[in-house]
Order: sequence, then structure tokens, then C-alpha cells
Amino acid sequence: MAQPSLLTVAREWGRIGCIGFGGPPAHIALLRRLCVERRGWLAAQELEDAIAACNLLPGPASTQLAIFCAWRLRGRTGALVGGVCFIVPGLILIIGLAALFLAGSPPDWIRGAGAGAGAAVAAVAVQAGAGLVPDSRRRAASVGRWLLYLVAGAVSAATIGPWLVLVLLGCGVIELVVRQLGRGSAGLTSVAPPLLVAAASASGGLLALGWVAFKVGALSYGGGFVIIPLMQGDAVGHYHWLTGGQFLNAVALGQVTPGPVVQTVAAVGYAAAGVGGALLAALVAFSPSFAFVLLGGSHFDRLRRNDDAKAFLNGAGPAAIGAILGTAVPLARALSESWQFGVLAAAAILLLALRRGVVLTLVLAGVAGMIAALLGASLPR
Repeated sequence: MAQPSLLTVAREWGRIGCIGFGGPPAHIALLRRLCVERRGWLAAQELEDAIAACNLLPGPASTQLAIFCAWRLRGRTGALVGGVCFIVPGLILIIGLAALFLAGSPPDWIRGAGAGAGAAVAAVAVQAGAGLVPDSRRRAASVGRWLLYLVAGAVSAATIGPWLVLVLLGCGVIELVVRQLGRGSAGLTSVAPPLLVAAASASGGLLALGWVAFKVGALSYGGGFVIIPLMQGDAVGHYHWLTGGQFLNAVALGQVTPGPVVQTVAAVGYAAAGVGGALLAALVAFSPSFAFVLLGGSHFDRLRRNDDAKAFLNGAGPAAIGAILGTAVPLARALSESWQFGVLAAAAILLLALRRGVVLTLVLAGVAGMIAALLGASLPR
């Protein structure tokens, strides 16, 4: 099979970035259809192995997979071209929507649409976490430890917010130690990724924004909704870049736009420092994904087979799922108007009982909020 041109990589990865609504499952399906079924650029087993390796890494796994597939076809230049084209369409859209929804004085119908969509986000978190539970439980070495990690992540997401990363890493290390002790090893052959101690977190400004984005891109296991508690405590409680209602809007924007859900961090960056802040946050958040592939893509096969890496993820993974579920607590607590709880209940029915899609649910919730605003309902500040 002939090697695709860089122009082809740019066009195809950009197309996926434009139509990739629905998060990682949609992105993986689109990449499989393109690279395996339509073009035959990759063997099915090679793509499955790449998916497994990306799931062992922190950060947005589907973004890493998109970068890896482009790297596999056209090397480092292809990885840069493919990764950028995959990310940029959704990034442009979310910055534009952030400017609309997070403006100083948007019209009431815009505020209502944001408040309605934001009200449904807690239900989306529960659905996202619940969907990951069965596979994670089947892979668990010990159901008892799996449950403890799950509870630890849920409680941490509901209470300590931005420090959740310590719990995720800690659970991974504990499971790794248990595995090492179980095989009688005298010491660890590998350790969890180093935790950076950032003085920036206390100083505010662009350094603080960079630290929040770094946590999202390099220290979050599980992707998706795990990023919410990593951002919410800093963005709302510590630095006051956003109100609770505006943060819900930002999360909803990350769900309804195509491309990686991690682009939510760009909306937070916009609130903190305008377009420049949005671009800085996106650059910092996605840089680790490019680094993982450009520097370690040739080792992905070994990573997939590495028992220590799997053991670490057997601890960090359940904690991340618990964190996704626990995120629903602060998200629901951020609601301030009684009608929003009605929207939340309706969204829960649509997602959990009727099994409707996330994008459709958020759009309907936004329409409900817009109607509520037009009818004179009070809106969150």
C-alpha cells in the first residue's frame, strides 16, 4: 500500500476533527474506518495494539491514537500534521463558542441555553463513568482493591478537586507495589510518572493556567470527565476565572463540539486570559500527547506488553472511573436555579434510561434553558 501524502493526512485527519462528535468512541471508530477498512494503511491488530498502548498513557487517549496513526504513516512530520489537523477544527469552534457564552453580557437566551446545557452535565458524567465500569471490573486483579480505588477516586473528585491527581497516581503506585510484592520482587522496576510540584499554582496568571492545562494533558488518567475536577477547583474556587455556572457552560461546550473533550481546557483558558489564554491552555494540554508519540511511538508495542504499566493502570484506572462518577457531585452542586434540577432529571432519564446520545441530550437541555429564559425564568449569575 502506497504511503499517503502529507496533504492526504491533513485532509483526512482534519475531516475527522470536524465530524468527530461523541468523544473517544467516535474518534476510534472513524480512525479504524479510515486507516484499516477504507485505505488499508494499518492492520486491524496494529490499531488494536495502539489503542491498548494509548490507554496506558495519561492524557487524551483518542488524541494520542490519532497522532500515533499519522506517525505510523508519515513519521514525525505526519504526526505533527495529523495531530494538529485533528485538534484545530474543534479548538476554533470551542474558542468561538466560549467568546459567545462567556462574554460579559450575553443576551438572556444565550445565558439560558448555557444554563440548560450546563444543568445536564452531571448526568453526562454519571453516564460516562457507568459505561466504563464493566470492562474495568473484568480486568481487575482483585475486586476488593478495584472497589477501594473506585471509591477513593469518587470521594476525591467530590471533595478535593484539583488534588485528585495525587489520588490517581497513588492508587496506581499501590497496585504496582502489590504486584511487585506478589511476585517477591525486592524493589520496583518502574515507578509512576513523576509529579511536578508547581510553584505556579500559587502565583496565578499564565503560569497557573499553564499548570492547570499540564495536569489535564500529562497527569490525568482516564481522560474525558477526569479533567473536570482537575480544573474546577482552580478555575472556579481558587483563581475565580469562571463562576460555577460558567464552568458548567465550558464543560458542555467541550461535549457538544467535535474533536477531543480535553479542549474544554481552552474555554477555561479563554475565561482566564482571552484568546491568548485559550491557545496557551490548548498548547500545554496537548503537547504531552505529541511528546509521547514523537519520543516513544516506537516503544508502544513494548509498553502494551509491560506488566508494570498494566499494574499501574489497574490502580489508576478504577480511581479515574470513580473520579468521573464523583464529578457529578460538584457539578450538580453548582446548579443554582430550581428549573435546572428539572433539566438535570430529564437529562438523566434520556441518557441512563432511554440511552440517547450525549450531544442530542445537551442540545435539548440547551433548548429547554433557552425557552425557560424567554419565559422569564431566573438565570444563574
